[in-house]
Amino acid sequence: MNTLKQAKVGERLRVVKLHGQGAVKRRIMDMGITKGTELQIRKLAPLGDPIEVNVRGYELSIRKEDAQMIEVEKN
Repeated sequence: MNTLKQAKVGERLRVVKLHGQGAVKRRIMDMGITKGTELQIRKLAPLGDPIEVNVRGYELSIRKEDAQMIEVEKN
């Protein structure tokens, strides 16, 4: 399983599945990250947390903890 946490800067990815439950999963979905959504890794913070991605035309910062719950595949 490849997760968003393992992605490299510049990669284009597609969301395969969201793991997690309840409020955490709902928060991720509310940010616009749903199954089939395409995203691109823009940059990583100096210590690797958070991860900045382009999703649905806007920039979003995601904590590594949340990124680990997002299963992706290369686009």
